[in-house]
Amino acid sequence: MRVLIAPDCFGGTLTAPEAAEAIAAGWRGGAPDDELALCPLADGGPGFVDVLHAALGGDLRHRSVAGPLGAPVDAVWLEHDGTAYIECAQACGLTLVPNGERDALAAGTAGVGELIAHAVEAKVHTIVVGLGGSATTDGGAGMFRALGAVPVGEDGEPLPVGGGSLVDATRLVGGVDLGDVTLVAASDVENPLLGKLGAARVFGPQKGADDLAVRRLERSLTRWADLLAGVAGRDIRDVQGAGAAGGLGAALIALGASVESGAGVVRRLTGLDSALADAQLVITGEGSFDFQSLRGKLVTRVAGAAAERGTPCVVLAGQVSVGRRRAAAAGVDHAYSVAEHVGSAEASLADPGGTLSALAKHVSSQWTR
Repeated sequence: MRVLIAPDCFGGTLTAPEAAEAIAAGWRGGAPDDELALCPLADGGPGFVDVLHAALGGDLRHRSVAGPLGAPVDAVWLEHDGTAYIECAQACGLTLVPNGERDALAAGTAGVGELIAHAVEAKVHTIVVGLGGSATTDGGAGMFRALGAVPVGEDGEPLPVGGGSLVDATRLVGGVDLGDVTLVAASDVENPLLGKLGAARVFGPQKGADDLAVRRLERSLTRWADLLAGVAGRDIRDVQGAGAAGGLGAALIALGASVESGAGVVRRLTGLDSALADAQLVITGEGSFDFQSLRGKLVTRVAGAAAERGTPCVVLAGQVSVGRRRAAAAGVDHAYSVAEHVGSAEASLADPGGTLSALAKHVSSQWTR
């Protein structure tokens, strides 16, 4: 059987290439005669630059920029054929902040703005910003600040860094000028900026926000949306993808960015469709297959593309909380949990690659039959 292995990264434990290799190793152990094709993917979040560099080549540009809490971090962006590919998680990613230090109110996106400025200096004609995996909920205010537009309060003084202070924002001082650069927001989700499916309420808790902080961030982003409307000339709070990366999507949209599915961008540039055409079974996966996976995440994009061709698709994930009916509606024939297979989430995290391989070997024997 010809099997295509096309996973996303596994939530800070395995990169997409590592996950693909782990699945392949297990599958070979259970079905050694199968023909495997590995196509690690990304949806705009962590791994976006690495996956595209592997597929396209190009030049990696290194830059030290402000991290989510201000300390410098080393980030890399990709230049290929006049286009810059930037991964916001490299500058403001959740993995850059230890669990005990996460601060959704104070974390900012200035480093993303610095990467964009660096790309503009390099004379690219297009900048594609991959959105996902951020530690921030500042609506892209830090990015604006780094590009020359500073949010200030009633006294005209710059506000503290982070989303928590935006509730006091009255106006922007300065502006953003990217010249003739075309801007693309490659989003890993379709969430709007505000409301029950917005940046603060859905993603804030995983970034260290308690209920009180979530409510403050919602008020801050509501105020920030008013300022962004002035920049964009329209209200952008309900645009799909505006809530991506803690509202960074909204800031990019206000600057004129078109919104594309990050998974769709990767699908196009990595030649996934050609690989799908040859496959008799597709395997994809991610750290947690949950309700967010159904809102534009990579695994359901892959599953949908497989379903278009009548090719079965299975998901291998660290944890699975999507029911069979909803998974089937997304094109997933079956979803398997590493944690369930080995007995607990703790056991799966103790050896991420080994336990994923063990699950792949178990699944291979079922699908080979």
